[in-house]
Formats: sequence, structure tokens, C-alpha cells
Amino acid sequence: MENKLDKIDMQILSILQGDGRIQLKALAEKVFLSSPATSARLDRLERDGYILGYKAQVNRLALGLHITAFINLAVEPAEKPQFYPFIKASPYVLECNCVTGEYTMLIKAAFHSTVELDAFINKLQQFGKTNTQIVFSTSVASRGVDFLRLEEWSEKDKSEYLYMSETESEKE
Repeated sequence: MENKLDKIDMQILSILQGDGRIQLKALAEKVFLSSPATSARLDRLERDGYILGYKAQVNRLALGLHITAFINLAVEPAEKPQFYPFIKASPYVLECNCVTGEYTMLIKAAFHSTVELDAFINKLQQFGKTNTQIVFSTSVASRGVDFLRLEEWSEKDKSEYLYMSETESEKE
């Protein structure tokens, strides 16, 4: 996937991340395009794989899922063929990532109680060693990408890195 997005495409993606149910006419007004032009851009963004789908953000607390946990799991390569179907089938799992480091998997999961969490961890331990963190609070919830700020920060970070590299080489 090439990065062939212009500022209007990034605006559309940003708006949709905040409100996936926005009416086409309202979206078009926000990006200062006609409805047909906005619709064509949406079709292209979906076809090119920039938009993978539209989902409702659900309040887990209202559903009684009061425990959110991050579970590190060290899965041996030989265990992965059994692990992947297990983790995909689990209704507790919100996300599972293969990561670097001592633990090979990072799992985000939600539970009604610590009893459920404990039972789930016991099942996970058939695949390897675990280490668990329970979330007390969330200062930044799952959110979309702020494309415009990301671009600004990326340029700022690059310039700071270049400045640091120059001053480091001057010391030598």
C-alpha cells in the first residue's frame, strides 16, 4: 500500500475515526467537497485498504467487564499452531500481538471478574509462562491516528534527532 494520501484524504480518515456513522453530506461539508467527490474518495480509501471497516465503540464497563488486563505470554514456536486457534476463539481477548522480548505475545483482554481472569491465565499457561498487569485507569483510550499532528511530530522528532546527532559528533 503506497502512501498516496493527500490532506483531504487524511481529514476524511480522521473524521471517520471519530464518527464512523457520519452522513455523507455532513462529511462532504467538513472537507469542503461535493457529496459525489467525497463518496468517490471513500470508495478509493476502502478499495485501497486504508479503511478496513466501521465499528461501534462499546462501553465495556456498562456490560459488566470491569477488569482489563495485559497478559504477556512466552509461547514456544512449536506451540503456535495450537495457540492461535485458542486465542482467536476466546471471547475475553480484545487484541493479541506477537512482540519482541522475553514474552512473545501481548494479549489485551476484558473480564467480568478476577476469577474469570485467573481461569483464563490458567488456560494460557499450557502454552507458556505468563506475566499479567491489571489496568487501574486509562489516560489515553484506544483512538485513531491523528494524521496531521503525526506528520508535525514526525518532522519535529527528525529535526531534534538530526540536531542531537550533530552535537554528539561535534563532541568527538
